[in-house]
Amino acid sequence: MKNLMENDIEKILFDNAQINKKIKELARQIEKDYRDKDLVTVCVLNGASVFYSNLILEINIPLEMNFIRVSSYGHGTLSSGNIRTLYDLETNINGKDVLIIEDIVDSGHTLLTLKNLFLGRGANTVKCCSLLDKPSRREVEIEPDYSGFTIPDEFIVGYGLDFAGKYRNLKYIGVLKPEIYK
Repeated sequence: MKNLMENDIEKILFDNAQINKKIKELARQIEKDYRDKDLVTVCVLNGASVFYSNLILEINIPLEMNFIRVSSYGHGTLSSGNIRTLYDLETNINGKDVLIIEDIVDSGHTLLTLKNLFLGRGANTVKCCSLLDKPSRREVEIEPDYSGFTIPDEFIVGYGLDFAGKYRNLKYIGVLKPEIYK
């Protein structure tokens, strides 16, 4: 049976096999870099949840899992730049090495806000692993430390990324047809 959401997809950028291969590559690098660290991974909800779950299952070193939920989009397609914390960490990160797991770094406002927040709470280091990077949309000086794929300035969904709360459950990353979101 065909997935009804597929009718709304203009093209597939990365299929499930490509994503899984990239996740394994990222996990190996994270293991190497954090082998002797007190690692706290922070999933940025809701978008990064699928990527986060699959990534941490591939990381073979001790780590602590935690979650934060922030919002800057609402139901629109552009970041407002105004970041609101909706759900905060449940652990003390003072003296620990924090790895933020993001679905996408777009304008950079969310990542910069979180990095400054966690450093202000006494984190030893704060780095970011993002499945996707869209540097053409960057508004602040920040880059992910680990990045899966660099993408063009198109509106994408799937593998955790949404439009108005939908399409997160696609097993691939695709470009949403403009008539759906305009």
